[in-house]
Amino acid sequence: MQEKPTTVAAYAAGASLAAVALFYVFGPNYTIDGDESNDSNRKKSIVGLSNLANDCFINSVLQALAGLGDLRVYLIRELHRRELDGPEIYNAVPSRDELSRGERPDKVRELQQGIITQALKEMLDRLNERPIYKKTISARGFIQALEFAFRTRISRNQQDAQEFLQIVLERLCDEYHAGVRARKRALGPLGALAGPGAEPAPESLADVEVRIDDGSAEGLPAIIDTKLKEIDNQLGFPFEGKLESQIECQFCHYQYKPKETAFVNLTLQVPQKSSTTLNACFDGLLKTEYIEDFKCDRCRLQHAVDSKTQERARTRSRSDQERLDQEISQLRDALSTDPEKEMEGITLPPSQLAPKRRIARHMRITSFPKVIAIHLSRSIFDHSSSSKNAAKVSFPEQLPLGGILSQTWYKLLAIVCHKGSHHSGHYESFRRNHLYQPFSTPDTFSSYAQSRAASENPSAAPSPRLAPRSSPDDTGTSSISTATSSPSVSGAQLTPPLPRPATSSSRRSFPSIPSRSSTPQPATGSGRSSPTLDGGRFSTSSAPRPSRAIARPAEGSGLSSRLRRRRNPNDRWWRISDEKIKECKTSDVLGMQKEVYLLFYEMK
Repeated sequence: MQEKPTTVAAYAAGASLAAVALFYVFGPNYTIDGDESNDSNRKKSIVGLSNLANDCFINSVLQALAGLGDLRVYLIRELHRRELDGPEIYNAVPSRDELSRGERPDKVRELQQGIITQALKEMLDRLNERPIYKKTISARGFIQALEFAFRTRISRNQQDAQEFLQIVLERLCDEYHAGVRARKRALGPLGALAGPGAEPAPESLADVEVRIDDGSAEGLPAIIDTKLKEIDNQLGFPFEGKLESQIECQFCHYQYKPKETAFVNLTLQVPQKSSTTLNACFDGLLKTEYIEDFKCDRCRLQHAVDSKTQERARTRSRSDQERLDQEISQLRDALSTDPEKEMEGITLPPSQLAPKRRIARHMRITSFPKVIAIHLSRSIFDHSSSSKNAAKVSFPEQLPLGGILSQTWYKLLAIVCHKGSHHSGHYESFRRNHLYQPFSTPDTFSSYAQSRAASENPSAAPSPRLAPRSSPDDTGTSSISTATSSPSVSGAQLTPPLPRPATSSSRRSFPSIPSRSSTPQPATGSGRSSPTLDGGRFSTSSAPRPSRAIARPAEGSGLSSRLRRRRNPNDRWWRISDEKIKECKTSDVLGMQKEVYLLFYEMK
């Protein structure tokens, strides 16, 4: 019986849709998503920035900030928190008694609203797109928001990437602390106990039961959490750190009270040599510095005691002797308790007669930021002119900071370079080619294995990244590890342990989801077959294999070239000069020793 033409057309359309769906499931990246293409010569790129008015110093800083995962996490978290709290908290202006000297209510309101925080998040979101064609955008929107916030125009005549970075980071830090103070005022007395800089809330006030007026007789019960101090300290502004400086007199060995200052970027002076290292530049900031002709407060008080003792021995008046005895007693009390406090009612000898001492000045980092921005100052000033220090500064990819017992490791994520003289030149940036989640399927079989594992083991937690086992016969609980090479914008991933049945006959091995640094290589075969999961490894062969060895594809094939290119994704960088973008390696970045100007390290 001959089929009707409509039935044949329906069958053909259904088969075509099924084929397209299967092709997208098993190989979407090759033609649609654009992450990996069959054409090895296809240029993969990111979003560039147009340079219409000497904006290279702005473009280079924004591109470097776009490659910092912790900064993007902070922007998402901070804006989401402000959205949940409601605009009424951040639109409320504090009273005049609560305002500091020189603060205006309208300025405080703008800081609380987070204008630059919102504008920077939108800018970085646009820069972190993965376009399938060359795309160039303008940073005009963010520049207009910055000019509105400071009520001034950004000058293009004296362009300096470090000054622009300093302005942006200080504004973001001020908006963060203004938001913290607004939330503290909204909580009232509980916020005063839990706010930053205050003592922790007592245990009795850890969970305070309150009632919300919802029209009922007793009100709706609610619980107010008073642990804002702990939350703000752990999830603070990622660029903010603290430096502590202390002075010690080399004569009396009195140590002054340490003074702590906050910073959002560190400025290191480059020595005038042909070549140096980043550690040597840090030594210039953190090493012990000796200063001559310093007037120590304790030595000055001791000099005053000696002078008044001699004066008492010479005087014959009873009243003068009693006055001098009282002053000497107060000076000795100050020497034993606090020599730095100001002496009231006591006339000290002239400061010109105070002894001059040699002091040692110590400086150390007490609070390490999540992201540390380092500025290498290359300016050389003399009496008549200024020039640029062209010394080579070698910098590592992994930077250790701190003491031996409390060492903190940082990883290089971006740099900004300057080519030219002190008065003219061009800025360009390098940023590590990280793919932060959420992203479109970066690997063909990774998405397939994740969807299968999620369907077989449904859970409310995000899908963890499974670590491959060394042998199928290993005993114990399967270990799950999340990717730590790059932070996730979506937040921390939960890693619950997976149970394993005790019997070996019914034991089921979980497939290993490959990361971007280890791409599975298919085995060679005569026919084309769909991928299967075999003992935690991926196999494209339909017949079972006696061994776990994976055959390498033929040299020169397109698949082999793609696998070699993706073998070490951490070695891939973007070199960005406004709208011109090309790929480079870590060795190329570390070789920019003569041009490096700004470095961005992220805590591991």
